[in-house]
Amino acid sequence: MIIRSLADIQTMIPGSIIDERYTSVMIHGVSTDTRTIERGNLYVPLKGATFNGHQFVKEAFDKGAAAALWSKHEPNAPKDVPLIFVDDTLVALQQLAHAYRKQLRTRIIGVTGSNGKTTTKDMIASLLGTVYRVQKTEGNLNNHIGVPLTLLRLKEDTEYAVVEMGMSGFGEIELLSTLAEPDVAIITNIGESHLQELGSREGIATAKFEIVKGLQRGGLFIYHGDEPLLQTRVQQCMLSHVETFGMAKTNDYYPLDIRVQADGTSFTVNRWPNEMFHMPLLGRHHVMNALAAIVVARFASIDVAHMKEGFSRLTVTKMRTEVIKRDDGVTIINDAYNASPTSMRAALELLGQLTGYRKKIAIVGDMLELGDQEIAFHEQIGEMIDPQSIHYVLTYGTRAKAIAERASERFRAGCVRSYDDKRKLAADVQALISAGDVILLKASRGMKLEEIISLLNE
Repeated sequence: MIIRSLADIQTMIPGSIIDERYTSVMIHGVSTDTRTIERGNLYVPLKGATFNGHQFVKEAFDKGAAAALWSKHEPNAPKDVPLIFVDDTLVALQQLAHAYRKQLRTRIIGVTGSNGKTTTKDMIASLLGTVYRVQKTEGNLNNHIGVPLTLLRLKEDTEYAVVEMGMSGFGEIELLSTLAEPDVAIITNIGESHLQELGSREGIATAKFEIVKGLQRGGLFIYHGDEPLLQTRVQQCMLSHVETFGMAKTNDYYPLDIRVQADGTSFTVNRWPNEMFHMPLLGRHHVMNALAAIVVARFASIDVAHMKEGFSRLTVTKMRTEVIKRDDGVTIINDAYNASPTSMRAALELLGQLTGYRKKIAIVGDMLELGDQEIAFHEQIGEMIDPQSIHYVLTYGTRAKAIAERASERFRAGCVRSYDDKRKLAADVQALISAGDVILLKASRGMKLEEIISLLNE
């Protein structure tokens, strides 16, 4: 994490003002939240529509903060404490993070995409971690506040950092990319997430492609080569080093063989046709994320043996195809962190491909932020669910009713049900399941579908 004197901080944040009495004060790390602040931190009070962090500056000092930022436009600044006066505390946080990034020798891997960016981040960190000192984005710190905090948490001796970059509108990825200045930039895919804000898949592709704005001169750009919307943009942009991955053999990296097994997914790659990679994740769609990670590993000169080791010890962020084995013999696949039409189809296809289970039950909820086409997208999901490979479809939420309506046209009576009450849904599932069954949970984050797991245990 950043360890600097306030004199250093003053040079890193343009236009900042510090009382000369405090220039030798040292800060150890940065926090924007007094609930988790640690002794020696620099406290950054952010201001939002319904809150003002400046109200908690005294509390921050009481809890051991070494110093704090303070907006020049805020009245009643506390006396006789180390304050750094700035025009805008959020902008100052971003400026500090960018300046710190430029002082580090750490190589940055920037990851964005509509689906799979968190899992790809975890894979890259696992592969790189077999050889190098690596840090990665923690939790969901992937926005205009989270990325600066991620950069400021980097240790001086970290060799590689994997930084996830999320967005909801135009200009956001460009900001994050210019702050992080990645040595490698990755777009996992272009899906339908944020259609409500960006209007079309073309708009999503434009927004995601902003990641090249901060790419280091001569840096590596990696993208899903099966996506025409990305192909077109790459052709129009002067990038010196580009690698692609995908299913098509026109890509630099593509799979030759994919096998989904009870303990994970195995695959081979065109570059090493006789080498089988195995990862403890279920689903063919994860192979695309793995290919992106392999391209980064090659960039970092990691050999196949270490790649295999990295995949074998992979741990991913919770609620991303997380497999839970219950004591009663029921398996739960918790993929409830988020959902789009692309990831929903992939999850349902995975459930359909699984073998060795008595009953396969899909519990799916609303997919959010899909704009005017949201009902049509839900109907398409209902139409693609195969009654020959999935036995029950239970939906939660008003939009997901459209999934049930279309699916019920092909399923036996009683095998498709809609709910607006999680407790009722959980009670019916508990009455339905027995040893040897498998349940899939999939919905957008706002639906909190993972609560079904605890309700089943009541």
